[in-house]
Amino acid sequence: MVGLCVSMSLSGCDMRDWRWFNRKVGIDGTYACPRPPDPFQTQGFNGQEREIRYYRHLGFSNDFFAQLELANRYAALDASDKNLEDHIESSVWLVMALANQQGYAPASRAMDPRGGVLASRYDKCRAFERERAYRMLDNELSMMDSGERDKVRDRVIYIQSTLGADGFRTLGRLYDDQYGPMGEPADNPQAIRAMMRGRNYGMSNVRTLFERSDVDAYLYNYKASETGDVGAYVLLKDFEKSAPTRAKYSSFVESKARRWVAPYEFYPPEAPQGGVPHSDESRPDDAASYALSRMEELPFIHVVRALDYLNLLNVACFEPKDVPKQTIDGLRSMIGMPGGERLTYLDRVRAIQLAAVNGDSRSQLVLAVMYSEGVGVEVDYARAFYWYQKAESQGSPEARYAMSTYFDLGMKGVADQNKAESVVMQLDAALAGFKPSAGRLQAVLAQVSRTPEN
Repeated sequence: MVGLCVSMSLSGCDMRDWRWFNRKVGIDGTYACPRPPDPFQTQGFNGQEREIRYYRHLGFSNDFFAQLELANRYAALDASDKNLEDHIESSVWLVMALANQQGYAPASRAMDPRGGVLASRYDKCRAFERERAYRMLDNELSMMDSGERDKVRDRVIYIQSTLGADGFRTLGRLYDDQYGPMGEPADNPQAIRAMMRGRNYGMSNVRTLFERSDVDAYLYNYKASETGDVGAYVLLKDFEKSAPTRAKYSSFVESKARRWVAPYEFYPPEAPQGGVPHSDESRPDDAASYALSRMEELPFIHVVRALDYLNLLNVACFEPKDVPKQTIDGLRSMIGMPGGERLTYLDRVRAIQLAAVNGDSRSQLVLAVMYSEGVGVEVDYARAFYWYQKAESQGSPEARYAMSTYFDLGMKGVADQNKAESVVMQLDAALAGFKPSAGRLQAVLAQVSRTPEN
């Protein structure tokens, strides 16, 4: 129990003060787990913005209670949050909370003298929180069309993919029919009620958000094992043995997993009207931090071109210090982050990503090389190929040249460098372990920077 109190920063599980256990929430007059005091004293919009960013930071770190708090804020349960109302975003955080093991893993059990096991009050209040979250999610999904549900699903997949092996395992459970609707154990009481048929218990909208699929379940378990996590590898083998038909997907899923990319480059920085923009608070690991530190290797001209494409730059810039504050603030506002005084490495990456997402073929090329070489972003050959394809599909001779140059420098035996089909034939070999040669970044980018003669 002490360990849980340390790890769950918003759990409020201070056993010395359980009077807060009886605090009512919602309109049903039932009780929720206690919460610590609000960490901010600032009133008005600035205070609200700080709170949202604080909770998003914890929510992206998979804090169960922060995820519930975000769901409540975006659902505008309190009139003061009306400007934040966004039921897609609220549903995202409800799914994250319901799929979070912090919400259902037994915390403390004691033997009942009369027989059986007694659940702790902490277990009981979390069970109430999950029951309420299930009803809330089902209601919100009932008012959405298929496109809005797709947004909920894609955003959950993105956030989980930033959590490494744990996130991919969670996604595997969400698609596995041997688990509850939100990936919890099938015998979980809230899962059982959600799966029941009938007006009082059935959660048909929740049950159909993640359609059960052995292929998708296998895919995400495979992605978890790709991270090198031993536990994920063991679970993958257990998954293969859990049903007679599952092992047959092995070769197909392996190929599919190597091509898999997350739904977004970064979390969609949309915002409800008058609200705080959604921000991406995923925490970089050591490998991501190292990749970010290599942004000095990227010629700054590519950042300038991206900023210019985004209509954020109206002066000549040759170094990061030349970029005016107005440009930095404009870029930050586009990605849902507060302004700043200097252009950081992350700002440079986001500028290129944002320009690429918005259709700039030159930025798409540069981003592909960045993923190929691990500069600014971690090495990801599937994502690199994705952006090479995006750039090449626009028909730019520069894009075609850069794509062929990359594979020409890195792979042998490509028959025709000018045909995308020939590159596709080599994709599996590239994704299966092709290692780029040191120092190729400058050579490729130098050639990408100018239009080829042929």
